[in-house]
Amino acid sequence: MIEEFYNEERILKEVTTSNREWGGYFVAVEDDKVVGAGGGGMVSETEGELYVLYLDPLRRNEGIGTRLLDAITKQQKEEFNARKQWVSVQQGNQKGIPFYEAKGFVYEGEQAGYGNKDGEDYRSVRYFRFI
Repeated sequence: MIEEFYNEERILKEVTTSNREWGGYFVAVEDDKVVGAGGGGMVSETEGELYVLYLDPLRRNEGIGTRLLDAITKQQKEEFNARKQWVSVQQGNQKGIPFYEAKGFVYEGEQAGYGNKDGEDYRSVRYFRFI
């Protein structure tokens, strides 16, 4: 998974490209240091998805994740006319799940984790909210 999504070629493309399916990265920077990043895109005419939201673990509970989520949500609503937003979270992620629930996301169900290989059974939980 790391090799597929976090190689130099892919990251370069993702930070230099923005379109309806991938709105680009929003990055939180303080003192020339990246402290958080996130991005999403549209999965249908009126539904957006938060694909990634990363935060320096030492900077949790400072509102950085909230501001990144707000920026992504604003983009999806204003530029792409999103009315509903989705997010998938690794089952058991006790940092991510409470965060999204506090932001109004509602549990929808479980699914196989994205990118599972043969013999792997990682599970994701799906959440949505109306925006």
